[in-house]
Amino acid sequence: MNLIDWSPEFELGEETMDATHREFVDLLNAVGEAPDEELLPRLDAFLEHTEAHFGDENRRMAEVNFPPSHCHTNEHENVLLIIRDVRGRVEGGDFEVGRVLATAGPPARRHHGHDARLVPAYRRRGWRLFARGCLRARSRCGGGARRINRR
Repeated sequence: MNLIDWSPEFELGEETMDATHREFVDLLNAVGEAPDEELLPRLDAFLEHTEAHFGDENRRMAEVNFPPSHCHTNEHENVLLIIRDVRGRVEGGDFEVGRVLATAGPPARRHHGHDARLVPAYRRRGWRLFARGCLRARSRCGGGARRINRR
């Protein structure tokens, strides 16, 4: 049974962000459903995804001078600190704390609200995400688009 079921209410209308968030939910569900022997590898996959997800998002916020980026970036860092702490505890044999992390996933909806405000900030600049770490911007010369790599 999933801890979080993906819902259309989570969709931001930006394919790349929506796909990243779906993957986040899937990986968090996998942590919550893991037997003890699979908990650490699943937690590692979740941590790896979350580090990349938040890193990409932090870079994008800087690119668009997103006004509440300091709050959102701090939230990212706090979430990563918690996941890393939990990972250390799971590695030490405290499997239950890993499952508690997974059940705490629903408060991520508040965090998701910040992401919903990012999409209009990108679009005001004519940007559309098309791959992790990349943006597409409308050419000022009219027509066409240029690829901007943000790594």
